[in-house]
Amino acid sequence: SQPIVGVGAVIVQDGSLLIVKRGVEPGKGKWSIPGGAVDLGEEVREAVMREAKEECGLDIEIIDDRPMDAVDGITVDKEGRLKYHYILLQFLAHPKGGILKPSSDVLDAKWVPLEEVEKYDLTRTFRAFFQKHQSELKSRL
Repeated sequence: SQPIVGVGAVIVQDGSLLIVKRGVEPGKGKWSIPGGAVDLGEEVREAVMREAKEECGLDIEIIDDRPMDAVDGITVDKEGRLKYHYILLQFLAHPKGGILKPSSDVLDAKWVPLEEVEKYDLTRTFRAFFQKHQSELKSRL
């Protein structure tokens, strides 16, 4: 009955971006960045760090305190009815510990050079985000 606030961890290291293969809807089977819904009472930055740990086993450090972007992830069903509406806040981060291991809601997780990210079957919202911010990500590595 109302949008859900979600977060995404844009984790970069050594010219590569960490992407995950979604294991649940929306976007099941497609590649995106680690992320998920903010829990009631949880701050968005805490949610980013929690989701990175839950989905990938990594501890992260948020590089910039403000989100890179705010994106509406709206999905409608075949009859045109609203199925999902997420407001997604993506935060740029670096890994600071842990071992990359897909878990929780992801089927796979891997480091991909920025030049190769768009070769993957990305979610619609992440593809739009990546195309918009690709040059910024290259400059921040």
